[in-house]
Amino acid sequence: MKIPFFISFIILASCGNGSQKNTIDKSALANVEPVQVQVQNELKKAYFASGCFWCSGVIYENVIGVKEVIYGYSGGHTENPTYQQVGTGRTGHSESVEVTYDPKEVSFKTLVDVYFGSQNVTQQNGQGPDRGSEYRSILFYQNETEKQIIEAKIAELDAQYREPIAAEVLPFQKFWRAEEYHQDYEKKNPNNPYIQNVSVPRLNKFKEKFPELLKENKE
Repeated sequence: MKIPFFISFIILASCGNGSQKNTIDKSALANVEPVQVQVQNELKKAYFASGCFWCSGVIYENVIGVKEVIYGYSGGHTENPTYQQVGTGRTGHSESVEVTYDPKEVSFKTLVDVYFGSQNVTQQNGQGPDRGSEYRSILFYQNETEKQIIEAKIAELDAQYREPIAAEVLPFQKFWRAEEYHQDYEKKNPNNPYIQNVSVPRLNKFKEKFPELLKENKE
């Protein structure tokens, strides 16, 4: 079937080309001890992968209690990965975000609710037009408490969907900061076709679902 020009254009203008490769040894990653990131100035960090990081990052930037979001790569085996390398699907990494948050204002549990509430929870290896292992959904935990929170949420969702929940649950190891042009990409490139047609609609759906969590609605 011929793909309409509009859809083809959005795919070509997307976060990446989508390798469709998956060369990750999930069992090896799942059996290592998680790394606990040190709390600084009473702020904690959380790590998530949910499709294109341009999309997932801006969602968390709008959440009350989130102080900073860094775009990068995690979940793989390659040291110092570049965007081009990650895009091949051979590094094992997924596009990820590092969320710095104030636990007095927003809980890790709420961040997990935001995670699942702002994506297609059953889409394997990607979100929307972005397909490939580099876009797969992953929740990274740093300790047993975070793991239990994630697993409880997945169990809740399992009871609601006929298809399996796609997100992986992995012990956090290391986060690699992406190239500077990726940081705050949506703010810097508001007229980008991908931003307009994929990222902004995803953000707006999140805002409609979680109005009580939005910084813009905070009194």
